[in-house]
Amino acid sequence: TVVRMIDLMADLEAKGSHDAAYHNSMARYIAVKEEHAEKAKHEIRVIWGDYIKAQHIEKHPGVSELVHKIMQLGSKARQTNDRDNAVQLVEAINEFAEIFWDTKGIATKRAKAPYNPPLEMVYPAL
Repeated sequence: TVVRMIDLMADLEAKGSHDAAYHNSMARYIAVKEEHAEKAKHEIRVIWGDYIKAQHIEKHPGVSELVHKIMQLGSKARQTNDRDNAVQLVEAINEFAEIFWDTKGIATKRAKAPYNPPLEMVYPAL
């Protein structure tokens, strides 16, 4: 996730090593962070454009603003190494996931991710 890459970058920065290995690792973490943020934005755009209909917007009137917020947070996650922003992105995506599953009539649950960082994620309660 974007948050994980930012955490890895902070850990690497804290070690203070500025040799070639440091720069290589940092470049890779940044590339993955940006890839994950863009993938999240892409997936939300696809669901928004191909699936969300007027009846969904009527039932969840804030969904348009939420999608816009996700796009902005995703862009900021790509541009910066701000962990708080990345956590906000995850939470906004969780809100969107709850709406998505609700439109399908499926209840959701929140649970800690089984990987680092163990942030709370939304899952269908199957």
